[in-house]
Amino acid sequence: MSDAAVPAAVPSHPIGLIVTDDLHRSRLTVFFRLLLAIPQFIWLVLWGIAAEIVVVLGWFAALFMGRLPDGFHAFLAAFLRFTTHVSAYVLLLSNPWPPFLGNVDYPIDLQVAPPEEQSRLTILFRLVLVIPAAILTYVFRIVNNFIAFLAWFYCLFTGRMHEGMRNLSAWLLRYELQTYAYAMLLTGRYPSLAGAPTA
Repeated sequence: MSDAAVPAAVPSHPIGLIVTDDLHRSRLTVFFRLLLAIPQFIWLVLWGIAAEIVVVLGWFAALFMGRLPDGFHAFLAAFLRFTTHVSAYVLLLSNPWPPFLGNVDYPIDLQVAPPEEQSRLTILFRLVLVIPAAILTYVFRIVNNFIAFLAWFYCLFTGRMHEGMRNLSAWLLRYELQTYAYAMLLTGRYPSLAGAPTA
């Protein structure tokens, strides 16, 4: 009897989305969701300015070292984690108000692998290489905003997020975050459409 060929497991992406949300939504916070997120938006813009500076400095450092320095990686990973929390809150993927530092567990959370060696050639041309993924990310964000618009009504009437809408929205968000991570040199792996957010 011959052994059946077992397909090799697809290696997980260094940037993963962890979903532990229970689908419950507060109708009151859903109704005022965008207003409640204003402080996070302000903090995200301020932190984003610092992150842009770190990305530029990190690009030069990564060209020299072949990888993003640990401190830069930690700073940008925390920023991207906070971005994840705010995006999840605004897109109705999660219910609790996101904390400001992005350093605590959240129902929709980002997992970022430690710094890794990267090809200096891909680092050099990273902004060019990311263009196709960035275009797809732009389209995905439009779709995600439309899902959030529909979910707003659903959550107001039921007090819950529809699981299918949540899962599709999380999948779109995961690709968006992988694109940002690739552009910010947090990983050398290109964004992937394969797989699903981890429960």
